[in-house]
Amino acid sequence: MPSWPIRQIRELLEPTLAHLGYEIYAIEQLGSGGRTLRFSIDKPTGVTIEDCERVSQVAGPILEQSGLVDGNYILEVSSPGAERPLRERWEYERFAGKRVNVRYRYGENSEGVVEGVLAAVDESGIAVDNPKAGLLEIAWPDVLAARLTVSL
Repeated sequence: MPSWPIRQIRELLEPTLAHLGYEIYAIEQLGSGGRTLRFSIDKPTGVTIEDCERVSQVAGPILEQSGLVDGNYILEVSSPGAERPLRERWEYERFAGKRVNVRYRYGENSEGVVEGVLAAVDESGIAVDNPKAGLLEIAWPDVLAARLTVSL
């Protein structure tokens, strides 16, 4: 399977897509032969099918001109989805006030899961407000995984 330079592809396309109002959420190389390049895009008002088509129409020719992706390939453009993972602090800040599911560490060898509203985000960590358990503060080193959730 050929390995494409994902970081360089991101750096190539980010300025153009940002100018159009999109951010690149993720880029993945997929498929048994590695011939599918999947972009997940986002924008503050949400991503539509038309947005995916537009990004595909813009990104395809840029990629072909760059030579970073060789041979035949499939370009997929999608939204990160309603239950997207939260990875960076700015994503937590962006989605403050939204419903989240957080897997976290407590004690030396224990893990827990909490669902609730992302009530606060700061330099020390996050706070999740669960309707039954109340406010739970979790330090950044203890956040193992988090995602948006549509149900509570």
